Amino acid sequence: MKKNARMGFILSGAFTIASILFLILITTVDVQPIGPEGTSVGLATINGALFNMIGEHKLWYYITEVCGVIAILFAVLFAVIGLLQWIKRKSLWKVDKNILALGEMFLLVIALYVLFDKIPVNYRPVLMDEGPEPSFPSSHTMIACCIIGCSLIEMSQIITNKKTLGIIQKVCIGIIAVTVIGRFISGVHWFTDIIGGLLISGAIISLYYGIVMQIKPERRKKTKSTNQAY
Repeated sequence: MKKNARMGFILSGAFTIASILFLILITTVDVQPIGPEGTSVGLATINGALFNMIGEHKLWYYITEVCGVIAILFAVLFAVIGLLQWIKRKSLWKVDKNILALGEMFLLVIALYVLFDKIPVNYRPVLMDEGPEPSFPSSHTMIACCIIGCSLIEMSQIITNKKTLGIIQKVCIGIIAVTVIGRFISGVHWFTDIIGGLLISGAIISLYYGIVMQIKPERRKKTKSTNQAY
């Protein structure tokens, strides 16, 4: 398990470095005012060509909005589980460590969402409301991948029925795929917004995996000690 935990942390570090380098790339290379109202976009040639080729599809926008709500429901489910454990055990610190870590990952996603909303990197290819809106990274991509991805890791620890787990995994992967692909096809994001969302998601999911793998031996040791006591 220590090996798996180490691999998770290494992957998280690699994704984090890749995210930072990608952020530098899109803010410094081929920056042109191709966005609405003359807003500047990095890697403009690639982004512009792909947007012109695919165009805008509002149906996919609404489909991915639904997927975003589903992802948030996953977060709510585990928040309720954590709250019930807190109430039952009468201490926040007695809540399962993996549930607490999952909550921290969700808070990290929220913090990044707020950060990039306050410090825009790119603006949407299209005007949605009154004016240009920040579009990097794709928040739906980040939310769907991070929340559902981390939830899948947790569910794999608590669901023992392989058939049930397999069905849940397929459904969840399907939701993530529809969100990522649909968000790009919808035309409300540049290609680099999607890539940015995926890289950040990879860092967070890998970090949670490393934490869970580190906690798992502790949980087994605790269970073994409890059984010996009886």
